[in-house]
Amino acid sequence: MRTLRLAILLLVGSTLAAQTTKTWEENKFEEFEKGTSKGVAISSQGSLQLAPDLKLLVTSPSTFLWGAVSDARGNLFAAAGSPARVYRVTTDGKITIVFSTEDLQVQALAIDRDGSVYAATNPDGKVYKITAGAPAKDKKSAAPAKPADAKPDKSLEKPDEPRIENDPNYTSSLFYDPKQKYIWALALDDAGRLYVATGDHGEIHRVEKSGAGSVFFKSDEAQIRSMAFDGANLIAGSDGSGLVYRVTPDGKGFVLYSAPKKEITAIAVSKSVIYVAAAGEKKAAPGGPAMPVMPGATPVTLGGATHVIGGNLTLQTTAVPAVPQMIPLPGLGATGSDIYKIAGAPSRIWTSREDLVYALTIDHNGKLLAGTGNKGKIFEIDDDGDYVDLQKASANQVIAFAPAASGDLFAITSNLGKVFLVQDATQRQGTFDSDVFDARLYSRWGRTEARTTGSVELWARSGNVDNPDRNWSDWQRIDTANDAPIAAPASRFLQWRAILHSGLPTATVDYMRVNYLQENVAPQVDEVTVLVGQKFAQSPKTVSEVLAAAPPSSTPSGPRFDQQAMPARDRNYIAIRWNAHDDNDDQLDYTLYYRGDNETRWQVLKDDLADKFYSFESNLLPDGGYTIKVVASDVPAHSPGLGLSSNQLESSHFEIDNTPPVISNLTGALENAKIHIRFTATDAMSIIRRAEFSLDAGEWRFIAPKGEIADARTETYDFMESVSAANAQADSSGEHVVSIRVYDRAENLATAKVVIHATETRKK
Repeated sequence: MRTLRLAILLLVGSTLAAQTTKTWEENKFEEFEKGTSKGVAISSQGSLQLAPDLKLLVTSPSTFLWGAVSDARGNLFAAAGSPARVYRVTTDGKITIVFSTEDLQVQALAIDRDGSVYAATNPDGKVYKITAGAPAKDKKSAAPAKPADAKPDKSLEKPDEPRIENDPNYTSSLFYDPKQKYIWALALDDAGRLYVATGDHGEIHRVEKSGAGSVFFKSDEAQIRSMAFDGANLIAGSDGSGLVYRVTPDGKGFVLYSAPKKEITAIAVSKSVIYVAAAGEKKAAPGGPAMPVMPGATPVTLGGATHVIGGNLTLQTTAVPAVPQMIPLPGLGATGSDIYKIAGAPSRIWTSREDLVYALTIDHNGKLLAGTGNKGKIFEIDDDGDYVDLQKASANQVIAFAPAASGDLFAITSNLGKVFLVQDATQRQGTFDSDVFDARLYSRWGRTEARTTGSVELWARSGNVDNPDRNWSDWQRIDTANDAPIAAPASRFLQWRAILHSGLPTATVDYMRVNYLQENVAPQVDEVTVLVGQKFAQSPKTVSEVLAAAPPSSTPSGPRFDQQAMPARDRNYIAIRWNAHDDNDDQLDYTLYYRGDNETRWQVLKDDLADKFYSFESNLLPDGGYTIKVVASDVPAHSPGLGLSSNQLESSHFEIDNTPPVISNLTGALENAKIHIRFTATDAMSIIRRAEFSLDAGEWRFIAPKGEIADARTETYDFMESVSAANAQADSSGEHVVSIRVYDRAENLATAKVVIHATETRKK
């Protein structure tokens, strides 16, 4: 049998070779996303390419930046919180303060054609106008804003950062008070009128250039979160039911779409195509709007009210006045977002379970960009659902975009509050480091297979701990030109790096494969169980059958899953099942051995098994006590002489007992109208488990042996039974039949009977 099986294994040698050499491959977006990109974009189609250049212009002292606009000269204005300010940032990175307030934050901005900036504050819900030039007088009916040339509140500044000066060219004045708790968004129409999106009553106010305003549109939602213009019509998104409104110039609203999410976090419009981002589950929050907490932020109680303050900022309670309302920060309670395209029938073009969309914009190339958190990513998204993970900012949330005069794009972030310039040109060089691969065993690294275009360098390094910073090997360049194996030392862990250079053709990486060979380790048998009186309904496969059915080029793609078999009760069979594993995931074969009591040699019961179960007829072996041993081997997965065998694990002792007990000395007599029965039951192999009797074909009734405990191979029984109670219908002749049946532990059955006549009646 062994010789024949070896011959079969040699015939399928190509299959066996494929089972020992393994391949680690990365070619999907989800796989590349686990790596680390520096200047490398990741396509949803599963490819790497150079990303647009992301230049950090400035890091502000404010933890949160909430909105941004830019003027015709390319200056950026950023709305900030903690502390609440409006910053002016030039393209060369110079930052000044043009507006500050004692409110908790400046939430939204808008800029008109003459460069005047409108700033909305929370939680006081007011709009200020910031202008360059001579100071303007505040309205007498409203509290004046802190002028831009006033000294900044030093209690709101971090002591370890350089002081940011106020810009003396800008002054501010209160422009409009909607008498609402919150202002979430601002927008200007072509006539220069300002639209103010508010909460908690879901109103949009329209404000003339003079500052006179009124309710333009009233929603039945609590919050209007986002706005954008589609020609003359205003597009607005709500929080609560996730409604997208189209509001005509006369203030008449129509619901374009009710999104599956609760909040419309951002809107962008391009050529009458509307894009909206939505987040959050549609669940009513008891007790009013909740205050979700941004990662890295801390709830702080000020004046009896709770506010979200960045974890990197320390506030003194005297610096911020008491505010009697919690601020439901936009989108911060949700995880994951959808983006919908509304051009006729709405359709979802992008979704993520992790990334929350805070901002949408259309760049000068007509591409839709999304700014997300809480990993600070910028995505480029096509109408057909393809997308590219363009860049990752060194902050948690990309909150807003604004156009730069050069055609590039400003991006502002929160946690930390930074301003970036997303440049149209791609990086000159980008680096992508893969996720750390765990081969699970000490392995030798073979050749790589990669599909690349343009100028791409491939490198690799290895180590024996999962952290590459802990004494791994140096990076070694992969010599793809000469098809050379990876030069990194044999180890358990591996990481590869791709360096992409600019030029033509465009540098890309579509996939990367690494071939490797694990050090062979012996399989292990973990458990052996023998089930007496049970049988597996299906027959186990042999290794020869498994290998013959496998295609020649089959390569295991992951851990092996064995078929499970359930035994059924059958007293004529013995079932055996076992658990075993192989750290190499090799195909294993199993050999079963048996040994009887008082024997020294193990005999082969069955070999060439691929499954982990087997059953056989119990009468194949004589009655007696036995032990089963299972040995696993990975010979089918290796060249001759290189396979290993497992430990030899033995089962618990079990008994085969196919011989029924013997009933002897059975006697019966009538004594004083009672039947008196005596007999002995003996079994050669196992103990007597139970005995029963039947009087005159009545029901079977249990009887206990002398001593009452059935625990011996020989048991004696002596009992009496009333005739009248047991059989009221006994015939007049007084003859009775008593049937006896006895079971041993293996459920073998013996029967006997005794006939009692009236003439045998004895008196005591």
